[in-house]
Amino acid sequence: MADHVLLPDEVVEPPRPQPRGQRREVVKTPVRCVGEEIAHGGKYAHAMATAPVRDEATELLQGLLRANTVNPPGNETLAAELLRAYLEDAGVECQLYAKVPERANLVARIPGRGGPTLALISHTDTVRADPEEWTLDPWSGELRDGEIWGRGALDMKSHVAAAAVAVATLAREGFVPAGDLIFVASADEEVGEDFGLSWLCANHPDAVRADYCVNEGGGDRLVINGRPAYLCGTAEKMSSPFVLRVHGRSGHASMPGIADNALVRAARLIQRLAEYKPKTRALPEADAFLRLVGTSDPNELERPLRAVVEPMLSHAISPTIIEASKQTNVIPALCTVVCDCRLLPGETQAEAEAEIRAALGEDNYDFVWVEGVGGTASPLDTPLWRAIESFVDAEEPGAVLAPIVNAGFTDSHFMRSAFGTVCYGFFPMRAMESEVAAALIHSADERIPVDDLELGTRFLMHVARTLGE
Repeated sequence: MADHVLLPDEVVEPPRPQPRGQRREVVKTPVRCVGEEIAHGGKYAHAMATAPVRDEATELLQGLLRANTVNPPGNETLAAELLRAYLEDAGVECQLYAKVPERANLVARIPGRGGPTLALISHTDTVRADPEEWTLDPWSGELRDGEIWGRGALDMKSHVAAAAVAVATLAREGFVPAGDLIFVASADEEVGEDFGLSWLCANHPDAVRADYCVNEGGGDRLVINGRPAYLCGTAEKMSSPFVLRVHGRSGHASMPGIADNALVRAARLIQRLAEYKPKTRALPEADAFLRLVGTSDPNELERPLRAVVEPMLSHAISPTIIEASKQTNVIPALCTVVCDCRLLPGETQAEAEAEIRAALGEDNYDFVWVEGVGGTASPLDTPLWRAIESFVDAEEPGAVLAPIVNAGFTDSHFMRSAFGTVCYGFFPMRAMESEVAAALIHSADERIPVDDLELGTRFLMHVARTLGE
């Protein structure tokens, strides 16, 4: 095997500490097309060393957006190499870990003094983009009217760039934190086939172990009763899809009376799921949010606030896939209905199944759970919470920090499960309305205002400094 071919399940390359401010040659990697993307590494490092944080983060984000890391297939090594070229020039120790060569995870570190460790985690893969739906090229990284365009601009290469610039800036300042400051830019969050943070936690735990962690999953700004509030994800629901296998009796479609159509049976069950109102449960995040809005009844809230509160109160079910007969003239004896289901932290599948079965009633079906991933939470009274709170107060006096349960899944679950890490999702956005941002994520014309990119960078620097005192 040629010397330059990278082996699976190996560290791609050991750390190469660099003198601060010294330009280095960027060696072309054998992974397809990476050489073209990182050939500008020296340009980034030399120019950015003295550039304002705003300009530095903008240029780095543009480079990341131009690296196509759509998953599948991923090719996250493109982004990992670009980040390493940038960070090593600032004197930051970097290491790449990869299960397969083209899907590298970057871990960078500023060594601390033995105190509590902080990890800034992120992912470099993105979902697909159809150029026909976009106003601009999804991989252009174009800066237009104060916004940076491209697939991943919001989810979540902006966060990646901000964290990298925060770490590089602190390193240039000679910052020595109380505990290690770790930056993780992982692969494979969008699909989750164990190439990213889950793999790192299981196979290289000492590389990513941390006491505290900041990730995606919060930072939206709302106005509640005239008072600004920034949402902070402190917990997330369990992704727990299930399948209903509905049974009937087949027959010729021209004579429906002689058969028992499983598809018709399934339709009745789907309608019952649509009408089903799960029981509400009391969670600390929901209680705190309802106190903030001044009501105990979510139905009194306007739609934007109700959309935030409702996922925190009960599990949620959405039928998404149905399959029955393969032939037009055959009445199906079996119909399968796949349902996306999200359970609250602390809620078990057995508890949820009993409630769902009661709503469906007696019928000829089997209920099968597909998996159960996530459903973790972090406490609210922590130094990390207070650090985020102090940033919000300094940026916008009178604004409050509001905890939420994320309806979706994030990599925070792996850190909480593996190490008991206190993980919060927070990347503040003020220039772009939260409803606009939500509509752009995983959609066409994804973009982020430079003002919000700068705000997020300053936030991450603030948290690192505050916890690192």
